[in-house]
Amino acid sequence: QVQVVESGGGLVQPGGSLRLSCAASGSILRINDMGWYRQAPGKQRELVALIISGGITNYADAVKGRFTISRENAKNTMYLQMTNLKPDDTAVYYCNAAGVLTLRMTTLPEVWGQGTQVTVSS
Repeated sequence: QVQVVESGGGLVQPGGSLRLSCAASGSILRINDMGWYRQAPGKQRELVALIISGGITNYADAVKGRFTISRENAKNTMYLQMTNLKPDDTAVYYCNAAGVLTLRMTTLPEVWGQGTQVTVSS
């Protein structure tokens, strides 16, 4: 069984910073891609940032230059450093692990976390 758990959300003022963490646990041999998604009230879930196993990253235009995604493969952990936060960044942030190869040599297409709330408000 594989699960991912997000942490680090909270309330921050505009212009502030937060660092989100995502820890994957269970019978994991390798995770191909990991990404952060967010869903604001009344809106669809959207990709924020993606990092593949080779370290290549991709960002949504709305967060380029402000957010940085990183991962520690040995720990099956991913981070999202968010700076210069804006009220529009308010959302539930979800961690996604895609292409999870397990110790049983099966591949899980994707695993989602439960999400962590980020609120940007003065």
